[in-house]
Amino acid sequence: MQITVEVSEELGKQLQQFQDRLQEIVERGLQELLSEQSSNFLDEKQIIALLASQPTPEQILAIRPSPEFQARVSDLLAQSKVGTLSAKGEAELERYLTIEHLVRMAKAHAFDQLRQNP
Repeated sequence: MQITVEVSEELGKQLQQFQDRLQEIVERGLQELLSEQSSNFLDEKQIIALLASQPTPEQILAIRPSPEFQARVSDLLAQSKVGTLSAKGEAELERYLTIEHLVRMAKAHAFDQLRQNP
């Protein structure tokens, strides 16, 4: 199926560097949107427990932090930006960023699994 989409010039420039991966970009974006609809908000301990439970690719793609978790990370990032973040806050932020990285890596792997075995 062929679809024609009109995008902004800025987005068009960004997409040009990924011309050979446009279908993957659309699939990932769609999967992200579909998983948002599940409203499966999770916090740090729940995310770790889920990742350790050998979840399905669909469960991994549905991982979402709670609004409270997102607000806490945003607050820590804001404090870091203005230089008022304490050592304890730095450690907390680093832990959250590590978890975010792990979740992103897990989601990329899950996406590849679903793509190879639809």
